[in-house]
Amino acid sequence: MLKKSGTAALPSLLETAAFFFMQERNEQAVFDNLREDVASVMERDPAAKSKWEVLLCYPYVKAMAYHRIAHRQYQRGHTTLARWISQHARHVTGIEIHPGAQIGKGFFIDHGNGVVIGETAIIGDNVTIYQGVTLGGTGKDTGKRHPTIGNNVTIGAGAKVLGPFTVGDNSKIGASAVVLKEVPPNCTVVGNPGRIVRRHGEAPKVDLDHVHLPDPVKERIESLERRIYELEESMHQMHGTHHIKEDIEDADL
Repeated sequence: MLKKSGTAALPSLLETAAFFFMQERNEQAVFDNLREDVASVMERDPAAKSKWEVLLCYPYVKAMAYHRIAHRQYQRGHTTLARWISQHARHVTGIEIHPGAQIGKGFFIDHGNGVVIGETAIIGDNVTIYQGVTLGGTGKDTGKRHPTIGNNVTIGAGAKVLGPFTVGDNSKIGASAVVLKEVPPNCTVVGNPGRIVRRHGEAPKVDLDHVHLPDPVKERIESLERRIYELEESMHQMHGTHHIKEDIEDADL
């Protein structure tokens, strides 16, 4: 038996494209969606060198092609077929999107492996998520069980957004955050459980900076150290002794 070569991905991509064309009556819509997917990658991923590279190598492009097929079948009531397509897509791409999920324009999954998007999730326009993100439920809700993500939201690697609430427009979720309640627009959330650490005005259309975020634990420790120093300073003044001040601003926390 011959070993599979690296070109094995090409027939898979061609089969996906052929199936996509068979399922879509409006061929122009196929090309429009594909162009939007490729444009999202080229705009937001500096590693992307060409459109052909994006088309052939990026799992996100394949995952979205499969999802559009599955979502259409899901809307027509062919739920088993829709789930089969989505599970096949998960096997091929490492990205699991339930066929019931509603996804807006300009959506982008960077890397993608381990991403899970639940059945009742709703994703707005120009949303960016990274590998390992889960848009899931808590297991306690019925009906609408998964989050609604607003426009221009960035969700960092490994973050979990769990429950039927809304993440507002222009917000950012830090890497590995666990978000369990609603996030207003224009906010930054970090930590487990997720806490709002920054509220500000409207962000740029797509803000991919999910690294330079506040560290609430460090800020709280620095605040406590300042308070301790002030108390010690007061005691030294009362007893006429001297206290050597330490530079807590540059402390390695």
